[in-house]
Amino acid sequence: MIQIRHSTPDDLSTILALIEDGRQIMRSDGNMHQWSGDSPSTNQLIKDIENANSYMCLKDGKAIGTFAFIPGPDPTYLKIYEGAWIETESPYYVIHRMASTPDSHGVFSAVMNYCFQVTDNIRIDTHRDNHIMQHNLLKHGFRYCGIIFLLNGDERLAYQKLT
Repeated sequence: MIQIRHSTPDDLSTILALIEDGRQIMRSDGNMHQWSGDSPSTNQLIKDIENANSYMCLKDGKAIGTFAFIPGPDPTYLKIYEGAWIETESPYYVIHRMASTPDSHGVFSAVMNYCFQVTDNIRIDTHRDNHIMQHNLLKHGFRYCGIIFLLNGDERLAYQKLT
């Protein structure tokens, strides 16, 4: 069973290690550009913790995953290209910066179960080369909605799910 709790400042080094695990998983799957350089930045991860938007996934007391779960609106989701959001009037949450250890299983499902207990409307985006995330999103009932652009101009594929 995977437990989920808010991250604390003491978790920062573990979160950084999980982000690096996620980066290595992406690289081994051919996703060479997402999370390049210092992305996500340590400052962003600290901000997530300070705003109570950062979460840890634990199995048998060991950290196996992390993610940010943030109430919308997200400024990068205001304009969507080559498509449309499924629903635009209701409040939504966004999941960002999800990562897990390479040998973990069930983290994505546990995160979705947790988040959909809070809201019935989730948006998420991912890099075009992140085939693992795209597969998980479709497997869990998310619908591809179009393309959004991050604040730095990078393109992302956008998804939404309502329950």
